[in-house]
Amino acid sequence: MAEQRRILVVEDDVTIALAVRNRLAAEGFDVRVAGDGQDALIQYGRAEPDLVILDRLLPGLDGLEVCRRMQAARPVPVLMLTALGEETDVLVGLGVGADDYLAKPFSMRELVARIHALLRRVERAAQLAAEDTVIRVGEVEIDTAARRVFVRGAEAQLTRTEFDLLRRLAERPGHVFERDRLLSDVWGFSEAAATRTVDSHVRALRRKLGSDVVRTVHGVGYALVGR
Repeated sequence: MAEQRRILVVEDDVTIALAVRNRLAAEGFDVRVAGDGQDALIQYGRAEPDLVILDRLLPGLDGLEVCRRMQAARPVPVLMLTALGEETDVLVGLGVGADDYLAKPFSMRELVARIHALLRRVERAAQLAAEDTVIRVGEVEIDTAARRVFVRGAEAQLTRTEFDLLRRLAERPGHVFERDRLLSDVWGFSEAAATRTVDSHVRALRRKLGSDVVRTVHGVGYALVGR
């Protein structure tokens, strides 16, 4: 029998927290709930969850600081919930280590799909790391075994999702990947409404690797620029 996956839900809205807990428990997960940032860090250390669902706005320590501290202690997949529509807020969340984000209000079906996709990606990343391959595209070097990226010799700190997206683009430099194809290949699902997720992660990659590393083909998708 497969080991039960443990999820920590960090949400100060009791109604949302209980709804998420009940749905995930029905899906077979071992679910813990924290209502604020300090409690989240305590439970994170005790429970060692496989994945964290983290609200962006929390009393006391906000979600960004909680995410930063969690990733510094022990990297874990983080799905950030946000009621803020500003793109800058999303990019900040991705920058401190969140793997994906979901805007409120959201459907439980989509939440569950995102969770399963994140967990599958963790398993797939471990398998790919065993290949011990170094990919070089222009000034970018990707060490797949160590999951490290270097630009002109300097290491760039990428999140799990950013690394997986870059690796997929690097498999075919210059090839234009459609947004829904990237959603399917990297995130593990494909929904037209979620293509903004790809756009946000590409912008985060550009901030860390350089604005000219990933090319936009308007109305189609993205390509890694090879020189």
